[in-house]
Amino acid sequence: SQALRGKIQGGHTKNLFLRDKKQELFLVVAEEDAEIDLKGLHRVLGANGRFSFGSADLLLELLGVRPGAVTPFGAINDTENRVTVVLDAALMEHAIINAHPLVNTMTTSLARDDLVKFLESTGHQPRIERVSGLTLEID
Repeated sequence: SQALRGKIQGGHTKNLFLRDKKQELFLVVAEEDAEIDLKGLHRVLGANGRFSFGSADLLLELLGVRPGAVTPFGAINDTENRVTVVLDAALMEHAIINAHPLVNTMTTSLARDDLVKFLESTGHQPRIERVSGLTLEID
């Protein structure tokens, strides 16, 4: 995707749709090249046991997108606020954030504060936490 997009400034996202052992759902939004320790991330986020990826069916049902097009903009479709949105602190160091607009054939750029305002307007108070670049102990 980097070659196709050209030189769009700002932080480009990767998005992880995760569930814990009690079926609590998380959307983790980080920089596209961020390293995230999935085996220990549950401790950072206070989840109930290790994470696994949410199913494609649940992703479509709650965020209205298919795998490969996951985006923080999908929060608009989560009207019951079942998904906790986590924005990586490293991503939020960028003034501009780039994400898919519900399809993966385009990119939408917006100010980081506007991303937070958008999420809040959908009823999702995003958690801004450092989730990338951590080496965590395994249970």
